[in-house]
Amino acid sequence: EVKLVESGGGLVQAGGSLRISCAVSGFRFDDYTIGWFRQAPGKEREGVSCISTSDGSAYYARSVKGRFTISSDHAKNTVYLQMNNLKPEDTAVYYCAGDQYFTPFGTSWNSESHYNYWGQGTQVTVPS
Repeated sequence: EVKLVESGGGLVQAGGSLRISCAVSGFRFDDYTIGWFRQAPGKEREGVSCISTSDGSAYYARSVKGRFTISSDHAKNTVYLQMNNLKPEDTAVYYCAGDQYFTPFGTSWNSESHYNYWGQGTQVTVPS
């Protein structure tokens, strides 16, 4: 059974940093694709970032590029999202999503339909 478990959310002041984690288990093979999505109150869920652990290729939404960094630790089966210079508009529930067979390219990583497994979400709050 594939499981994705997010952790590390919390409240952080504007300009601060936070690292959230996605613990991955149950995939048949060691390489997979993990995406981070977020949903703010009253808004649709949007893609934030994605990593393909097979080659480390990473993708970012324009709104977070230069502030957020996605990484993976194979030994720990964990994907991280380091978030720096946080802004109130980053406030959302952050979800990690995964798939064993999807290889992202271009803007394809942004489509939820490519991910078959989702975590329960972790809240990130940046007060204005």
